[in-house]
Amino acid sequence: VKMRLGVIIKHLDECIAQEPYTMSKGSELEGYCMELLSKLANKVGFKYNVHLVKDGKFGAKDDRGNWIGMIGEVVRGEADLALAPLTLIAVRETVVDMTKPFMQTGISFVMKKDMASDDSQYLSFLNLFSIEMWMSILVSYLLTSFCIYLVARISPCEWNQPHTEENHFTLSYSFWYTVGALTLQGAGPHPKAVSGRVITAVWWLFSLVILACYFANLSSWMHSDTKQVAIKSFEDLANQNVIEYGTLRSSSSLAFFKNSNLPLYRRIYENMERKQSWVPTMDEGIRKVQEGNYAFIGESVTLDLAVARYCDLTRCPEVIGMRGYSIAAPLGFPMVKNLSVAILELSESGELDFLRSKWWASSCGAPEAAQASPLKAGSLKGIFLLLALGLALGVATALAELAARSRRVASTQQKSCCSVLTTELSQRFGGREEKTSAEDSEKCKA
Repeated sequence: VKMRLGVIIKHLDECIAQEPYTMSKGSELEGYCMELLSKLANKVGFKYNVHLVKDGKFGAKDDRGNWIGMIGEVVRGEADLALAPLTLIAVRETVVDMTKPFMQTGISFVMKKDMASDDSQYLSFLNLFSIEMWMSILVSYLLTSFCIYLVARISPCEWNQPHTEENHFTLSYSFWYTVGALTLQGAGPHPKAVSGRVITAVWWLFSLVILACYFANLSSWMHSDTKQVAIKSFEDLANQNVIEYGTLRSSSSLAFFKNSNLPLYRRIYENMERKQSWVPTMDEGIRKVQEGNYAFIGESVTLDLAVARYCDLTRCPEVIGMRGYSIAAPLGFPMVKNLSVAILELSESGELDFLRSKWWASSCGAPEAAQASPLKAGSLKGIFLLLALGLALGVATALAELAARSRRVASTQQKSCCSVLTTELSQRFGGREEKTSAEDSEKCKA
């Protein structure tokens, strides 16, 4: 079967939207669509001749209700197949047969990066650590402070005479001491016992690692060329009146907003209708975006190509109205089923993904992944484990110090070691209160 194939390309050197699909290479054509066509021809078994669509349009109805563009040529019998980023929509399906989609896409928008930067996030420096990381640091701080307080009371090397000496490491001072270490300021007095020094040494090491990671992330964030996007959705776009937005005239994207029953999408269409902010070509839309103060709405796949070619653009992460690109053929065309099966086979074998990665390769030097990302606790699980081991070792050492003292006292006074140890713990955690109560009682008698 010899076929005539209509491919949409007009003013190739000027139209970025069609750049990866079909491009001139001397007297021949190359691109994503040409490679896809070659693979389909090998699988299905047909020969073809290629010509470019005359009016350079995808396919829509004119004012008189006649189909123009690629769909028009297929309807009039001027082409047997139309291969391009041709969106599969209901109105086209009524006049032509369309194959299974060879590429999935949706509707999104692009903006200039400096227009999309968010200067309102005054606490954005907190985003350098994830919430999980901040919570882990808080728990570590509280646990370490309590362990310092506990060790300072248990260890006889830190607090030898509970009845006569004052213990500097009260609960409030223990929390303050830990903060001083975390901010690299220090606070005195410092622990005298080995057990207290073990905990404080591990906490200082923990603090240095956490601060080093934070400042490294902070430096990467401050020198990052990729700024955070303030407008992240169509709702954000519709709720502001500073940045103008529009899409291609007579496109499926415009039809999506026009025919939608959702108030948000209807509001977007009414805004574009009122301001007449649509553009005649993709080329014009990208140019207006680069000039600033404009967001261009279009097919996400096509916008990804624009972002790959122009590094000063960024695409909104939200994608709505998912649809596919398909090949159009006349109604009742016998080869549509075979073409659909061949497309599915290419998709399952990964050849379509390979073509996508080949023709959508980014020309930007630094990938977006190079920007600073929130650091998670799992990335520093080693230092958290070291802190836990240090706390356990410190408490165990304090108990060993107290046990050694109790054994010496027990041998001197010929008492049971357990009773001496119980008395020591009672004095260290209740002796101050008992002494205060006794003093208050004497004052009352006086």
